[in-house]
Amino acid sequence: WGDRPRVAWPRGRRGGSGFCNAWGALMKPAMFDYVRADSAEQAASLLQRHGEGARILAGGQSLMAVLNMRLAQPALLIDISRSTELAAIVVKPDSVRVGAAVTQAQLQAHPEVPPLLALAFPFISHFQIRNRGTVCGSIAHADPSAEWPLCLVALKGTVHLRSARGARQVPAHDFFTGLLSTARRADELIEAVSFPRPVPGESFGFAEHSRRHGDFALCAVAAVVNAHGLRVAVGGLGDRPHACELPSLSGAALDEELNELAWSLDVRDDPHTSAATRRHLLRHLARQAIQQARRQT
Repeated sequence: WGDRPRVAWPRGRRGGSGFCNAWGALMKPAMFDYVRADSAEQAASLLQRHGEGARILAGGQSLMAVLNMRLAQPALLIDISRSTELAAIVVKPDSVRVGAAVTQAQLQAHPEVPPLLALAFPFISHFQIRNRGTVCGSIAHADPSAEWPLCLVALKGTVHLRSARGARQVPAHDFFTGLLSTARRADELIEAVSFPRPVPGESFGFAEHSRRHGDFALCAVAAVVNAHGLRVAVGGLGDRPHACELPSLSGAALDEELNELAWSLDVRDDPHTSAATRRHLLRHLARQAIQQARRQT
């Protein structure tokens, strides 16, 4: 692989029309340097030197599309996909810590995968994407319709950040700050994320609606039920996942709370789906997820 090979992508097919050449250029990344980092410390050192000019490459399932459309044009890609240090799944008594290079398929196959994640996996894209895409990569991308940010918020998980200055931990509800925006600083990488393990008496539900299987959700809901009440987290209806705590309700009282939740979010029309449809989906899917969780108790 070498240390820092220079990658220059073709600017379009020779002999084609000007339009085809321009379109071909827009569908290929701008020129960048490449470095393979074998540890979090090495990646953090490179980020300190290059800042906004660098991007972390793990699975590449979100990043490569962004690069191809030139929505991002980093000068340097730091590849952590072969780091043994960052490819660990560490099971602790109260949490499962997933390293930055762990693919979604690796976590899916792990015997200690958290129950909510096991319910969400069938909705997460396709197995080819899960074979390459990483858990932390989806968290870093912060698409509000993606399942990983939703589950992390629903479970009150933690994001572990590393920089040359040191390490810090950010609760999931503080990490996502807006559309494709997070609390990660330019010189930090996501070293790992931690999902809490279930406690006795806790159960889970997950429901999602999309146009086709594997597409991003028009609305997705994760539910956590315990002795204290309900925790309902919603994805796809705003610029980030949203979670709220509800008392242990049923029937018309639950319907009223879910309706209040639907109207409390900043849901807007888009060219494909109206805000009214998304609010309807939230009410329906939330009840479905809660019922699924309650059947486990």
